[in-house]
Amino acid sequence: MSLCARAAVHRGGAAVTVETVEVGDPRAGEVRVRVRASGICGSDRHVLDGEWHVPSPTVMGHEGAGVVETVGPGVTHLTPGDHVVLVWNQGCERCSDCLSGRPWACRRLRSNDCLMPDGTTRLRQGDSELFAYIAVGSLSEYVVVPASAAIKVPEELPFEVGALIGCSVATGVGAVLNNARVGAGDSAVVIGCGGVGLSVVMGLRLAGAEKIVAVDVSEEKLELARSLGATHTVLAGDDSVRRVVELTGGGADHCFEAIGNPRTIAQVPSYLAPAGTGVFVGMPPEGTRVGFDVLDLCYGGKTLIASNYGGCVPARDFPRYAALYLAGRLPVDRLVTERIELDEVNAAFERMRGGEGARNVVLL
Repeated sequence: MSLCARAAVHRGGAAVTVETVEVGDPRAGEVRVRVRASGICGSDRHVLDGEWHVPSPTVMGHEGAGVVETVGPGVTHLTPGDHVVLVWNQGCERCSDCLSGRPWACRRLRSNDCLMPDGTTRLRQGDSELFAYIAVGSLSEYVVVPASAAIKVPEELPFEVGALIGCSVATGVGAVLNNARVGAGDSAVVIGCGGVGLSVVMGLRLAGAEKIVAVDVSEEKLELARSLGATHTVLAGDDSVRRVVELTGGGADHCFEAIGNPRTIAQVPSYLAPAGTGVFVGMPPEGTRVGFDVLDLCYGGKTLIASNYGGCVPARDFPRYAALYLAGRLPVDRLVTERIELDEVNAAFERMRGGEGARNVVLL
């Protein structure tokens, strides 16, 4: 039977309202999860600020972790009580991209439409349907997702850590290990030290990068970046590129843009040494256009990569990141700036707009 849940609902404008919604029973191949933690992510802010457009009304949130409450028919690999991390990029598991380890490239994806794979939604208020943001809607006490989008993790993993593994860590660490494939001894620069950028820093340390330069406008974030593995920090300004090029002895082997700002995206090639690789990790507003000196790219043999979800395979990568955290090698918990309640979500988005902190996490 359907359950009632408190959820953060977006109906337009720059804020959400906490409302009661009905969360339906899981259908064949689906599970219902009691959400215990959900991160406040910049992707949600893009929607609230009108920079991305999704169906409305929408239950927001996509960076979540919780406990399986009910399983639908045919689900055999999960049982009630299992601890899971939620997946927002829900591939079909049948196409050539999914079967080749690129579920993020699935062309049958419905999650960007805020729909389940069958094109429906499990959320209602009376006779009206609601949408789950990118098919998760984790700013809610309960969600229904495909069973393949609930990745089992050890019970000892804190829910707030699991939530961040589901997006910011998968995106940032994955950009290093899956997209750029940074090697031991490489140099790298990270532009932007929010939750994703700091995850890039942690990924670079895991990969054995020798010189890791973090760039941000916040001294507080730069200090956190250094504590997580950055060997050098640069306070962002007009001379950021020059200073990084000097620190790296002629440019970095890798540059990760983790903001999604058109100005800093355009600067990526300038940070790179010849044969360097730039990775676009931060997501910009819809319709963003950026120009590059293509001849400079060609002469320098530079490579630019657009990263989606850190090129991750959730069933493979989420348990790996959980194990690294539990082994003390991936300190995800240090990304959490504040732990808040659902009623405090709008204030958390305001702090994000002001560039405060790394990640706020809602505990449900």
